[in-house]
Amino acid sequence: MNSHLHDRDRSRFACRNGLRSILRTVNFLSAIAIGAIGLFASAPAESAASKDYGKPGEPIQLVIGYQPYYTESWSGVIMRDKKFYEKYLPKGSTVEFQIGLQGAIIVNGMLAGKVDIGYAGDMPSIVATSHSDVRDIRIVSVLGTGFDQCNAFLVRTDAPQFKSPDEALKWLDGKIVAVPKGSCTDRFAQAVFKEKNLKPSEYLNQSIEVITSGFRAKKLDAAVMWEPTTSRLVEEGLARKVATGASVNENDGGFMIMPQALIEQRPDIVKAWLEAELDAELYFADPKNAMEIAKMATSQTTGFTQKVMWLSAFGTTPKNEGGTDVRITLAYGFTPEALGLIQKASKFLVDIKSIRSEIRPEAVMPQFTADILKARGLKAPVGEVKAQPNSAYAGQ
Repeated sequence: MNSHLHDRDRSRFACRNGLRSILRTVNFLSAIAIGAIGLFASAPAESAASKDYGKPGEPIQLVIGYQPYYTESWSGVIMRDKKFYEKYLPKGSTVEFQIGLQGAIIVNGMLAGKVDIGYAGDMPSIVATSHSDVRDIRIVSVLGTGFDQCNAFLVRTDAPQFKSPDEALKWLDGKIVAVPKGSCTDRFAQAVFKEKNLKPSEYLNQSIEVITSGFRAKKLDAAVMWEPTTSRLVEEGLARKVATGASVNENDGGFMIMPQALIEQRPDIVKAWLEAELDAELYFADPKNAMEIAKMATSQTTGFTQKVMWLSAFGTTPKNEGGTDVRITLAYGFTPEALGLIQKASKFLVDIKSIRSEIRPEAVMPQFTADILKARGLKAPVGEVKAQPNSAYAGQ
């Protein structure tokens, strides 16, 4: 059968098979990570907590956990490719980047002392700070905030054509809706259901792969998903985007996390990495870099086309489907919006019993980014990733 496929169809067939493989890995590793975090919570923490990072000024070996599969944290993608950190780290230092298919994988690695700096979404970042009995993890920078990166409602393609996001959301009442529960999508969906007084007939806890299969088989009415998977489902004609956080003023975000041991022993490394992070976010904000960034993200992932990657960060969605002019606000420092998001997400995690209490005040450390911004004469947010006309895409 494959011999009769046209080149375009063959490419799509291979892409889907590759994506199924990577998503099976996502689901498997996520289950391991969640279980492992539970185990770490009761295990001795001496080895991770007392890790020796050396003395200020000495070369260091760093392991960076980052998420090319989460568009809002793509400053990590840029950092890996552009190596801005080489300008700031002590000479002789080495950096290893490890892909975290979901935030739980990065949190797991940090709690075990195997990952030194993490790029993660709001929910896993907050969860990481709640295991201080295992390892003390702090939030040191804001990667980005937005309204449609993790907060996007998708519906089956044969759903009615809605005139507005509000009309689309009302249609969800009594329908079958799926999310990966405990994630930012879950928090967003439940906030919308509460605000709009909606009651789905079923609210399912499903992985990305199962949601994709559900849309393909027409077994789901709707789901909430994050970028770039949102753009992939839309681009492949499996779902339609009908509403986002912009429709109901609900934001999402990504954060940088570091262990307190690194912060205490090597403030020079913390400052060096955050100087480089600022360079990466400024690079992300420059529209002339859009195509190159999409290429970077494509090369660091499996199962996503370059066009999907470009659309996830830079594409335009009509306003009547929840589109917004700014896709990502590159906050870098702790803006009131970012701090408010942390508190809101923390409360949600307590409510669903993922963490015992709301985030510790000392778990958020804004002083490093504040000092760097002051020294450079900048203020948070440092830039914006603005939506571009979809016709501006110039790739293959």
